[in-house]
Amino acid sequence: MVSNDADTAAPKQASSLAPNPGKATILALGHAFPQQLVMQDYVVDGFMKNTNCDDPELKEKLTRLCKTTTVKTRYVVMSEEILRSYPELAQEGLPTMKQRLDISNKAVTQMATEASLACVRSWGGALSSVTHLVYVSSSEARFPGGDLHLARALGLSPDVRRVMLAFAGCSGGVAGLRVAKGLAESCPGARVLLATSETTIVGFRPPSPDRPYDLVGVALFGDGAGAAVIGADPAPGERPLFELHSALQRFLPGTDKTIEGRLTEEGIKFQLGRELPHLIEAHVEDFCRKLMAERAGGEGMGYDDMFWAVHPGGPAILTKMEGRLGLGGDKLRASRCALRDFGNASSNTIVYVLENMVEETRRRKAAAEAGDGEDCEWGLILAFGPGITFEGILARNLQATARA
Repeated sequence: MVSNDADTAAPKQASSLAPNPGKATILALGHAFPQQLVMQDYVVDGFMKNTNCDDPELKEKLTRLCKTTTVKTRYVVMSEEILRSYPELAQEGLPTMKQRLDISNKAVTQMATEASLACVRSWGGALSSVTHLVYVSSSEARFPGGDLHLARALGLSPDVRRVMLAFAGCSGGVAGLRVAKGLAESCPGARVLLATSETTIVGFRPPSPDRPYDLVGVALFGDGAGAAVIGADPAPGERPLFELHSALQRFLPGTDKTIEGRLTEEGIKFQLGRELPHLIEAHVEDFCRKLMAERAGGEGMGYDDMFWAVHPGGPAILTKMEGRLGLGGDKLRASRCALRDFGNASSNTIVYVLENMVEETRRRKAAAEAGDGEDCEWGLILAFGPGITFEGILARNLQATARA
């Protein structure tokens, strides 16, 4: 597994903006990835070879999809070594759920552990100071759940208070932030470790003309883990990145079949409706307006006066959002870069987006370009998942330069 050793907490000087008393803040971020790095240019030939598929129409469709996703690189748990050990995973119709879960359960715990340790190093605190653990994954099915396996792997106190969010899909990362925010604000002195971990092993299947939508996952999804430490009222030495001001969750009635996954003996069968980008486009503005209203005077904020940390479910979703909200071309840059570098890594991806935003703020400060209209204090953290469920947080970038 590959984890980050770079310091993703803020620089050691005082924050440009002070958090509001009692409001949860993100104190550090971290990530980890499996060893297998996949270049998008080699996905088609590798996948067709590994699944013994020679269907020219499926190959042409996958080639087209790999170009339109805008993904350049991804990390995955699946490898030729795994396929040699479990050749049945690449064969149609065989009961392989046990094998998939044996691989996945181990991998998600390992990645979550490494991401958490990287995050705690950035935070500068001690694992013994973690009071709560929020664990998010749609890639495992077992009990005790992955939250307990992660707590043991990290050596957390047996008294750590655990929450697990399962099968929240792409909205899971922001849902985890929402839950962590509530815990941090309701328990004075709490330090909440949020960890997300995902792998596509449970959904890996050979292509079939009867399931053309499977190819979208092959072209788009990646594996990895993310982590964050969340707490209110930062202590001396803690360097908050974002304040989580208000959170909102909403589901769209009648859309539960748009994003659908079912566990079967052959793995998880996943289906993504083509209408998803259009449904998000139709409802995102009302959702954002309700979130913005949580701040006094927030109704008057312009969309381009805010930062946007959006889960990149795919390029079509980002493009539809830009069009609906009239966003400037660079407003979703952090999201598009995460999609390019890591693919859609489900619940993890919002962590990568936030890390990109932290790095962008640092670069602007280093180049003395802050205050040019890009370094916004207020913004939205958004994700969309099964339900269709909208998750959103109105947040402040505490590393932004205060406006005069």
